[in-house]
Amino acid sequence: MGAFLFMKIQKLMRFLAILLFSAFFCWPNVKADASNGGHQISIELKNYDEPQLFLGYHYGDKQYLQDTVEKNKAGFFVFEGEEPLSPGVYLVVMAPDNKYFQLLVTDEEQNFKVFVNAENPTQEIRFENAPDNQLFYEYLSFLEEKKPMADQLAEQITAAEDDSQRKALQDKRSKIDEEVKDFQASLIRRKPGSLTAAIIKANLPLDTPEFEGTEEEIQLKRWRYSQDHYFDNLDLGDPRMLRTPFLFQRVDYFVHKLQVQHPDTISWAIDQVLERMKPAEETFKYYLIHFLNEYAKSNIVGMDAVYVHLVNKYYATGMAPWTDEEQLEKIIENAKALEPLLIGKIAPNIKLQKRDGSPIELYDVESEYTILYFWRYDCGHCKKSTPFMKEFYEKYKDKGVKIVAVCAKFTDEIPDCWKYIDDNEIGDWLHTVDEYHRSRFMTVYNIKSTPQLYILDRNKEILSKRIGAEQLEEVMDKIIEMREKEGKE
Repeated sequence: MGAFLFMKIQKLMRFLAILLFSAFFCWPNVKADASNGGHQISIELKNYDEPQLFLGYHYGDKQYLQDTVEKNKAGFFVFEGEEPLSPGVYLVVMAPDNKYFQLLVTDEEQNFKVFVNAENPTQEIRFENAPDNQLFYEYLSFLEEKKPMADQLAEQITAAEDDSQRKALQDKRSKIDEEVKDFQASLIRRKPGSLTAAIIKANLPLDTPEFEGTEEEIQLKRWRYSQDHYFDNLDLGDPRMLRTPFLFQRVDYFVHKLQVQHPDTISWAIDQVLERMKPAEETFKYYLIHFLNEYAKSNIVGMDAVYVHLVNKYYATGMAPWTDEEQLEKIIENAKALEPLLIGKIAPNIKLQKRDGSPIELYDVESEYTILYFWRYDCGHCKKSTPFMKEFYEKYKDKGVKIVAVCAKFTDEIPDCWKYIDDNEIGDWLHTVDEYHRSRFMTVYNIKSTPQLYILDRNKEILSKRIGAEQLEEVMDKIIEMREKEGKE
């Protein structure tokens, strides 16, 4: 616990190494009266000869530049504007090597002065009219006092030659841990509404109870408890948390590490996060957009279900009012196109024609597994897929697998489909076309590029999709193995 605690302390003291600014937002260089709704942060920076000073802030997993100023005649660098700054953790960044120190901005602390030494900003710093900042640096000072003592004891524990000596050292280390915990608890009790207290509480380790059972049962219970109580100390509805260096990592861990990576589970986890964020409108907006974009771009098979879930639950119900009407319509239409094609859905039936002109429907194909393959003869990726598809079919045609290949060409281009089939000796698949696109298969199956692959079971349920031909064997083996296992159970 001691090592974990001081790892947390080091992260809190450093926050994040920066600054690679990926965006720049410049504020008007006008005088402002912060008492009337603006902000004015005046910094006297000793031992700093550079002409400019920068103010940045955390936002999601990145850092952005808020403002750049020069020293005024009174010797202060003054960051000011007619609008208040959004609350959170800000970074005062010094040229030329991007060394920085941190400031807390709250609704109450928009107009204050900072006196700091550039050579040692975290130790020699004081504030006027900024009690939360003063409290924050008192806390950091306390940690800096305790950390060398804890590090020294850790080295001594490692070097200890007998158990009694090691235990005595561990007791001393535990005492320091308890002092830190007591200091944290006392600060949170004394200043419960401060941003400092919120930051400390958010970074406290989860107090997990002792569980009984086998080792496997205990691990499962701990995991479930962590899922249920992960945000006990972190208020996602606190708007100040959006501009901190830890919120994004915590949310990302909850969704992508603490959950089984299945679309239903991930959708549930995102809902839990967004529900807690509703009181903080900007935080809710940021993360809803973030997750929508993430799963719109995801290349992981099946994760388009998360995108559809987010659209149906939030965008289609008016919970994303910032989205313009045209963009909203595109998002909703895209989700509608994807929904019938999600893994677990019954694949839409389409009516096609064989080479002799006779009709055939997808649902007419009787096979334990059907590979639905959309392709074009002039598609470079399709040409690369052909050898893999041929090899796959030879191995699996006796295992209850059929390939229904649909050439995505129309009218006078159809003859070239048959020519390619003959030239490449792949005529033993079930080859089909839809000369006049009466089935609208391009729309029904959302075909925006080729090749496209769907693996269907006997009932035409979608088992997998949009994988490369070179992955087909591996995926098919896993599906067959899973189905055989289910049959035995």
